[in-house]
Amino acid sequence: MNTLLLTLKYFVTITVELVVLFLVISAAIQFLQFYINPDKIRRTLTGRGVTGNIIAAAFGALTPFCACSTIPMTTGFLNAGIGFGSTMSFLIASPLLNPIIIGMLAATVGLNAAVLYFALAFILSVLFGILIEKSGGARYIKVLMIKLNQSCCYCGEEEKSNPSVREKILNSFREAWKGLKPILIYLLIGVALGAGIYGYIPEDFVLKVAGPDKVFAVPVAAIIGIPLYIRVETAIPIGVALMGKGMSVGTVIALIIGGAGMAIPEMSMLAGIFKPRLVAMLVAVIFLTAVISGYLFNLFY
Repeated sequence: MNTLLLTLKYFVTITVELVVLFLVISAAIQFLQFYINPDKIRRTLTGRGVTGNIIAAAFGALTPFCACSTIPMTTGFLNAGIGFGSTMSFLIASPLLNPIIIGMLAATVGLNAAVLYFALAFILSVLFGILIEKSGGARYIKVLMIKLNQSCCYCGEEEKSNPSVREKILNSFREAWKGLKPILIYLLIGVALGAGIYGYIPEDFVLKVAGPDKVFAVPVAAIIGIPLYIRVETAIPIGVALMGKGMSVGTVIALIIGGAGMAIPEMSMLAGIFKPRLVAMLVAVIFLTAVISGYLFNLFY
């Protein structure tokens, strides 16, 4: 009975925390997007070299696009003449540096972990964008004729010409709620599984499978994460519960990066505009980012 009550308490507490966190962060990002002009960003990135990679990765971090919006944005960048390397940095950074991921990590794992995750993902997005360009990845673009303005699960409604600040705030929370509804079931499943792990899985079992001394746990988690496509809202509560049982934080980070960085819908859309070799490059980049980040997390934690 004590274990059941502990499990239920964990479920309710984590659910409330993550729902509130999701709504607040999503609303804040939606509000900021009233002041972000994608056309101006594209003009800023044109012909910037390495600086363009840095700006593109930062833009990806500020815009929590899902696959249905990231791909058209990527195509729009390429059509606008923005450097291929900068575009790749945006494509890598956009899912990995989603503010929802950063906020959830800060709330559940700790601020230091969130800062380290952000720094690693940002730096690797810039570096891998440069490397893909230097390796001739631009040769493997198939087609660039995709409209930029496609509907997206996180995109808002048509904006008024001059909405007031109050209207912007209300619209931001309205869109945050719309963004929460389709993923709420995944969040609840993740919290339920995490609560079950927290209450009933023996600690020595987790340590035996994926403890800090298990060298290959990080790459295995990264490999599992890419095809599995665990939603971040599901993966983080599960990962926190596993960490409470002894799983290394690096293994959890590798799983999150693998799942968030290369979703199956995104891979399918990428296959429509990139040749298989470039898609394979991007999958390899996500895998390496997950593995490097996982080992560095284990080193610092």
